[in-house]
Amino acid sequence: MRIVALVGQKGGVGKTTTTMNLAAVMSKHSRVLVVDVDPQGSTTWWAENAGESLPFDFAADVDPNNLARLRELPYDAIFVDTPGSLEDTAVLSAVLDVADFVILPLNPEPLNTPALVRTVRQHVQPRDLPFRILLSKMDRRRPGQLEDWEQLIDDGLKMPRFKQYVRLYAAHSDAPLQGKVVTQYADTRQNANAIFDYTHVAMELMALWANQTTTVGSK
Repeated sequence: MRIVALVGQKGGVGKTTTTMNLAAVMSKHSRVLVVDVDPQGSTTWWAENAGESLPFDFAADVDPNNLARLRELPYDAIFVDTPGSLEDTAVLSAVLDVADFVILPLNPEPLNTPALVRTVRQHVQPRDLPFRILLSKMDRRRPGQLEDWEQLIDDGLKMPRFKQYVRLYAAHSDAPLQGKVVTQYADTRQNANAIFDYTHVAMELMALWANQTTTVGSK
């Protein structure tokens, strides 16, 4: 089993979208559960709109005692959408204490960067958790945007990131209202790249897991 915590102090970075869509891609070959522990309930609202159509199981729970027992559940992968504020430390700590991997989505807004750095330094690195930053909502119509943010992470923050990034598409913005996840998008030319991005992030994630040490993998 792998438990993945989606973490971000700022709203709007793509945390919930990443949670739902990576879970969808992984569910093609694995038993997957998504757990919403964010009091804002964005993931829960998405799941409610989807009804019975989600390709994975879903639960909402903010009880730290229950979260501490996530590893007892019969799934291959569990994706946890954590609170969007570091003030919910009991809930966040319960999740990170059992997590195998942390994903920190980051969209191209400079004011989101200090919050990400604080999250990593205060909560992720002290636990020695493997993590990756995922560049999200990248607008490829803006020349140099992607390259500038990749350089910021690599040379400025000196933190690990996914090589794959997620582009800015209306399909992702519309999906929560429609109750859709990326594996359910209409197979159109317009949606092809949106589907590609999350599919390849999931593939990269699985490759990272395959290369993790035996100690981390046996948690």
